[in-house]
Amino acid sequence: MTIQYEPIGVIHTPFSDLQGMPIQPTAAAAAQGTVEIFPQFQAGLKDLEGFSHIILLYHFHKSQGYRLQVVPYLDTREHGVFATRAPKRPNQIGLSIVRLLGIEQGRLQIEQIDVLDGTPLLDIKPFVPDFQSFKDVKTGWLEEVKGRLATTTSDSRFTYLKYKD
Repeated sequence: MTIQYEPIGVIHTPFSDLQGMPIQPTAAAAAQGTVEIFPQFQAGLKDLEGFSHIILLYHFHKSQGYRLQVVPYLDTREHGVFATRAPKRPNQIGLSIVRLLGIEQGRLQIEQIDVLDGTPLLDIKPFVPDFQSFKDVKTGWLEEVKGRLATTTSDSRFTYLKYKD
């Protein structure tokens, strides 16, 4: 089965290189960017300005190949890729929840962005706390690394080299 997606826009950020980039939106509090929505999709932005946060779904366009076992940025041990948010995935789809600052002429002003400049945008969804709020949440191996997110940035472990398990 072949699945194809058409980008609806492009994410613009201050990050032209993976090295030293924030690894999650909460660690990118000061990072601002824009999301350029292509003209044929701009009508879909109607009423989005009423939301403070949005979910960006995007394609890891510089990631090639994947590994089923990875050492994520926040740990030194190997984990299954599906127990991480590592970019080297069988389908290079990423997501970030960012703060929406405003919308003007098909351009979204955002902050808390942790995405490489030029990343193709696949979809936008509004963030709704009632939809994403869960009780009794467990975070697996991440319990052991609490507190490291603010001081951890990306490095060369997921560079653009092509490989597959």
